[in-house]
Amino acid sequence: MCLAVPGKIVSIQPSDDPLFKSGNVSFDGIVREVNLAAVPEARVGEYVLVHVGMALNVVDEAEALRTLEYLKEIDELNNDIGEPPQI
Repeated sequence: MCLAVPGKIVSIQPSDDPLFKSGNVSFDGIVREVNLAAVPEARVGEYVLVHVGMALNVVDEAEALRTLEYLKEIDELNNDIGEPPQI
């Protein structure tokens, strides 16, 4: 299963080559460097949907926060019932 997670752009590093545009993105306080080449319109303070270190698109803040809340609920359920068996 693949999962893309919303994060908030906290800074953007300048680059002469748009293929190497990157920024620091906060995922509920954990900051990671993310490639922003696919979202040239993205700005600091906006939320982007990130999969394997690549921002795929800019998302609405309300939708991003709702998704993050769902992910927290899933984590709480896993803590309550235990992790699923490994196949």
